[in-house]
Amino acid sequence: MEIRIYYEDTDCGGVVYYANYLKYFERARTQFLEQRGFSVAGLMEEGTVFVVVRAEVDYRSPARYGETILVETVVSDVTPASFTFSHVLREKTSGRVVVEGSARLAATDGKGKVKRLDKGLVAALQSGPRSV
Repeated sequence: MEIRIYYEDTDCGGVVYYANYLKYFERARTQFLEQRGFSVAGLMEEGTVFVVVRAEVDYRSPARYGETILVETVVSDVTPASFTFSHVLREKTSGRVVVEGSARLAATDGKGKVKRLDKGLVAALQSGPRSV
């Protein structure tokens, strides 16, 4: 996934504000699911709501206004009720690593009660994107 860095993404020094990387992770997770035939809204309508239970971000080098970063996303771990997305963000032109991080999500019923992941969803998490 590509993300162009706009002025609104940066601090007064023209560097991406540190918390925005969590937003980029969220976008990448949504796209990852959509590429496998799942929408977050559809899952919510069916009674599955994901909550982030852990997030980690390791800052390697600054991304700056005007750059484009590429977000690589994989599922690195799956349990019966949770899974972990791992992300590497690189500056598009140079390939320089900007950020590495992860987010662990638990499946809930929308009322806060943890539930098991659907077998179809688990299979999709462990597969490649669908071809269109």
